[in-house]
Amino acid sequence: MAMEASEIARLIKEALPDAEVKIEDLRGDGDHYAAQVVSAAFAGKTRVQQHQMVYEALRGRMGDQLHALALQTSAPKAG
Repeated sequence: MAMEASEIARLIKEALPDAEVKIEDLRGDGDHYAAQVVSAAFAGKTRVQQHQMVYEALRGRMGDQLHALALQTSAPKAG
């Protein structure tokens, strides 16, 4: 079962309300996405911790409804 990009963004924003989320469907199949997520919640966290936060937001859908998600995460730039 495929997942819509809007559903991925909604789940991430529910867990990280301040997040700026950009989703790209890499193959047009609803199974392979790239996501860029910027959130203040990532400040001071390692890349692995940031990615874990996003995976937690997806509530177990990785590997089931969502086959692949290439993640880029960061805290907002100061300035």
